Amino acid sequence: MSPTAKKLVYWTPRILGILFAIFISLFALDVFNENRTFWEAIGAFFIHLIPTYVVIIVLIVAWKWEWIGAVLCIGLGIFYTAWTWGKFTWLAYAVISGGLILVGILFLLNWKYRAELRQ
Repeated sequence: MSPTAKKLVYWTPRILGILFAIFISLFALDVFNENRTFWEAIGAFFIHLIPTYVVIIVLIVAWKWEWIGAVLCIGLGIFYTAWTWGKFTWLAYAVISGGLILVGILFLLNWKYRAELRQ
């Protein structure tokens, strides 16, 4: 494997995971459109960020142990689909669950080639 491919396999799931966490954080901003006091809005904002906290914790784990992170990412994607089935269009499932599953698969590839990547 070339040095460029090694870097790509190593960094792609990590960068996509970070971008995914930023993306789902944007959904928490909707609390500021509602009629709330400042402190109620701040409280609601931090509560709406709970999925982001979960993704960040999974990324921290995945950074060190790729296979555990892969299982957790894929599990989160499946859990989201099962928990919210029928509430959204297929596009919402493709973006949220698909993004998590993609990151999980990339972490699996990272784990599979870890010996080559660490050289």
